[in-house]
Amino acid sequence: MSMDGKSLNVTEDLISKLKEIIPGAFTEDKINIEQLKQILGENINIDSERYQLNWAGKTEAYKVLQLPTTATLNPVKTESINWDTTTNIFIEGENLEALKALQKSYYGKVKAICIDPPYNTGSDSFIYPDKYSETKEEYYKKIGEKDEDGFMMKEGFFRPNKKENGQFHSNWLSMMLPRLFLAKNLLSDDGVIFVNIDDNELANLKILMDEIFGEENKEAIVTWRRRHNQPNDKSKMISKVAEYILVYAKNSEKLKEKNTFYGIPLSETRQGSYTNSDNDPLGPWDSKPWKAGSGQTGSKYKINTPTGKILDEEWMGAESTYKQLLSEGKIYFPNGGDGWPRKKFYLSERMEEGQCAHNFWNHSEFGSNQEGSAELAEIFNGKNVFDNPKPTKLIKALLKISTSKDDIVLDFFGGSGSTAHAVYELNEEEGTNRQFIVIQLPEKINESDEAYKLGYRTISEVTRARLKKIAAKKNDELKSGLNFNNRSPIGFRFFKISNSNFKIWRSDYLQNEEDIIKQLQIFNNVQKENSTEEEMAWEIAIKNGVKLSSMHSVLEFGNDKFHYFPERKLLIGIQSITRDSAKEIINSNPSALICLDTIFQKNDKEKTNIQLLFEDAGVIFHTI
Repeated sequence: MSMDGKSLNVTEDLISKLKEIIPGAFTEDKINIEQLKQILGENINIDSERYQLNWAGKTEAYKVLQLPTTATLNPVKTESINWDTTTNIFIEGENLEALKALQKSYYGKVKAICIDPPYNTGSDSFIYPDKYSETKEEYYKKIGEKDEDGFMMKEGFFRPNKKENGQFHSNWLSMMLPRLFLAKNLLSDDGVIFVNIDDNELANLKILMDEIFGEENKEAIVTWRRRHNQPNDKSKMISKVAEYILVYAKNSEKLKEKNTFYGIPLSETRQGSYTNSDNDPLGPWDSKPWKAGSGQTGSKYKINTPTGKILDEEWMGAESTYKQLLSEGKIYFPNGGDGWPRKKFYLSERMEEGQCAHNFWNHSEFGSNQEGSAELAEIFNGKNVFDNPKPTKLIKALLKISTSKDDIVLDFFGGSGSTAHAVYELNEEEGTNRQFIVIQLPEKINESDEAYKLGYRTISEVTRARLKKIAAKKNDELKSGLNFNNRSPIGFRFFKISNSNFKIWRSDYLQNEEDIIKQLQIFNNVQKENSTEEEMAWEIAIKNGVKLSSMHSVLEFGNDKFHYFPERKLLIGIQSITRDSAKEIINSNPSALICLDTIFQKNDKEKTNIQLLFEDAGVIFHTI
């Protein structure tokens, strides 16, 4: 159970993993570099010159990564759709803070990540450099009151990254590094990440991904032709019609071992190659040679063709297998029965299995920018509320080859909400229950933009509106009986990144007696005045590993009320507790109880007695 109010400490997590793998590399709980060199021998590179990606600010980017956050995710039920039944999550706020806040709840649980980050074209805005320290004045302001807007914008750090900037590429890399590292933590062992990019940062992104995920885990760089038309810009030597999708596994060996990657649907062109010239009851088919090819090993035996020709060759399968296939009508002899045998494979089977994905995706099969814009315009009454949204057809293809059933999908550059839309549609088409977590910064919209004229003030409002409109449409179809997959109503839970609902003790700011007195006065009551009981309960739960999709209820034991999260069998006490209610709680068999220290009203004797009750019962008990 975590009681420090902070997100996962990435550095401590890495050290813990290293200690587990190479315990001999530690002396008195510290990494001993000399011993590490001895253990690894010639496999360690101690040369000062080596192939790597460096940039101005890389060290600071790692500091950003290493600093835990005290931020939390506050539930906003009034802006959610079907809160009690949905497992989908939309988070409004800065994505670095959100990724840190998700570490304990979703570490190793996400199957696929699809992101469309800023391409760094010279007209993009993003947060750089990320703030990795705060002044004492900022700290006291933060613990004294909740952020007025309810989200963290890191004022002064969200700005355009112009090409004239002397650190143009460095700023972008510093923004991407900590986010990709934290995203990797969230992936399951067989998880996959897809990163859209164009040629502005393709080269740098590839090397950065190699550093974070390992070059051995690169699955592909997919070229996606994003346009129908062929541009005819005479001012350019070569016009752009394509973008790229970098595909990395968290662990390529685990991905293949678990066999959790899948085929893509057959194209209409490929389906057209299947025919049924012999009226096979299994339907249209295609065929491939039964004879073993050059360089292939097979089984040698004789085959008689229908015309009486004897073929003595090496074949793709054993003779018993051949005879079985022949009896089932799955061997075909072309040229009127005089040709070499071929094994049939059926369209029905291939439609179910799909075909192996390749690294060139054409707009005709995987959608285009025009389709993405048309999809969005249809939702917003023909208005263009977002530039160049990705088509759902593209994202659905990515999810089809990487996810199934109840898998979790993450997008921390949510944009217009295309990933969430794709998850909605894919679940409807396949009868699955994939879940999305989408994060979007409340980036301000320009007054001249179409979205502003429609009443939206931030990009995250547009994202949320799209999710709401799609959910409303599909839920109306359910009510009217137009949906025949017996689907439950869809929706999403809405959370906002916010400063902690609790005051965080900072011993590093205690420089004199006055500082100590000031913090002690503040910590007479650990919770902030404007925080609701539900917000505090959710913060404690999330920081102890409860997922945002968890069920939550308020239970009564005696005269006392407690918040209950069944996913972890966790009870949280905000108001009061007595020995009688403690005994009732123990009888309900929870795994843990966390209480605010203030509910004991400075009665240390009562607190000790209750603590002993839980210890004797084997129930974890903590106060904050």
